[in-house]
This record gives sequence, C-alpha cells and structure tokens, in this order.
Amino acid sequence: MKHAILGAGAIGGMIGTVLASLGEDVTVVVRAEKLPNYPANLVLERPSGAGPLTAPAKAVAALTAPVDVLWIATKTYQLQAALEAVQALPGCVVPLLNGVDHVAVLRARFGRERVVPATIAVEAERIAPGRFIQRSPIVRFNLAASGEPLLGAIVARLSDLGFNCQFIANEQTLLWGKLCFLAPFALVTSASGMNVGEIPADAAWKQKLTSAIAEACAVANASGAEIDAQKIQAIFDSSPPGMRSSMQKDLVTGRQLELDAIGGPIVRGGERHGIDVSTTAKLMVEIQAKTVAHRP
Repeated sequence: MKHAILGAGAIGGMIGTVLASLGEDVTVVVRAEKLPNYPANLVLERPSGAGPLTAPAKAVAALTAPVDVLWIATKTYQLQAALEAVQALPGCVVPLLNGVDHVAVLRARFGRERVVPATIAVEAERIAPGRFIQRSPIVRFNLAASGEPLLGAIVARLSDLGFNCQFIANEQTLLWGKLCFLAPFALVTSASGMNVGEIPADAAWKQKLTSAIAEACAVANASGAEIDAQKIQAIFDSSPPGMRSSMQKDLVTGRQLELDAIGGPIVRGGERHGIDVSTTAKLMVEIQAKTVAHRP
C-alpha cells in the first residue's frame, strides 16, 4: 500500500522506517525548507541486539496524490498547520497524537469512517533528518478495531519487529488507556525532574503519581472507557527505570509542551463529571511555572 507520514519526528520517523523496511511504499511530508537535503533513506537505530533498519522513502513538501494510509504523528499544537500540507484525500487516516481531542478534529475534516484512532507508547528520538533512535525495547501499538480489515496484515508483521499490537473495539478505552499512563508519567516526571525509577523512592512523589493515576482512570471510566488503575500502575512498575517522558525532555530544552493535550482532558473531564482531579491540576500549574523559568 501507499503510506504517507505527516510529522516526521521520533514517532512518525520510526513508523515510516518500519513500514518501508517491510516493503511498503512510504512518503514523508516535510517542511519545504527541509526538502532539498532530506535523505533518500530512513534509518532507525533499535535497542542493542536488534540491529538498525534502513529503508528508502520519498520526501515531499505537500501531499498532492492520494495514499492508502496517512499516518499523523505531529505534536498536537502543530496539527492544524501541518494539515495544510495534505491536499489530497487519503483512504484512511491513522493519528498517533497524544491526548483524545484530536480525533474529533480529524473526523470533522476527513470524515468519521476514514479516521482510525491509534496510540503508540515508546521512548524514541529523532537525532537528525531521516535518522531516528528507538530507546525502549517494546513498542506498545494499539488501533481501533475499525482499522483491522485494512491494516491487520501489516500490524501482524510489526510483531516481528518488537511491536506489541492490539486492535481494540472501544475507542474510549483505546485513547484513554494510553492517556491514563501518559498523563501521570509526563506530569510527575516533568514536575519532579525524576525518571521513572526514582519516583517510588520518594514518598511524596510516589503518592502524587498514585493519585494522578487514580484521577485519570476515574475520568476515563466516566467518559466511557474501561480502565483498571492497577493495570496502569503495573505498566509503571515494569517500565525501564531510566525512562523519561518527552514532556520532561522538552521542558529541559525549552521546547513547547503538549501540556493541554495531555493534562487538559483530565482536568476538563473532572469538571464535567464532578471528579476531584486536584493532583493533576496542581501538577499542570507547577509545570507551567517551570516553562516560564526555562524560557530564554
């Protein structure tokens, strides 16, 4: 099939490289000023022992021809601007953005049936144009069950490359299942400056993490998801101790944060459903104060 990647950062680049390595036809949409020097091959460095993947991909500044699948992996605050480069209607749109609110935005533009919500959980970085590194050994990749007829065969092949894949019938469970991990992880690591392994050793931050997980899961379930807080905690317990969140890295380097996309749905959901989300709200305030302190 023909695939296009909108948002060739860590996640988009990793997906594009993996798909191209499987023999799929991949086009990467990049900014016009990046196009002349963008490499003809994508390279993904993987955890020790797996070996790097190198695969060819075309680069364009605008998507003017239809593709079977458009993978969107921009930052949430970049989405509207990035969509201006999509000038042809794709057969299927698979968003890999953080949060939950982007799905409605994309369905309003492309149509409900074309959009197949998905989530991905992996620690990855872009180290240069067309070069990416996957730091965590497992990639958790979940898609809405509506995408299985089109994408089932490709997803099955991804398991050979270290992807742990599932098709999930309940879209709210799919989307909130990631956010219930990501929001506590991103907010607590960013506010504390600690990695995952350091948090349990600090009683105060451990309690904030536990509370943030409980708040996220309560809002998720009130929103129609089916999330077990103990299973979310188990994911934390099995995570590599040195793992840091992307928000934490962005905060240190002074980049814009996806604070509203990650924490906002929980705070707004708490208000809507009458759920106490004070820990999440306070963590967001602390991080916002840090962004001011880190500005040049």
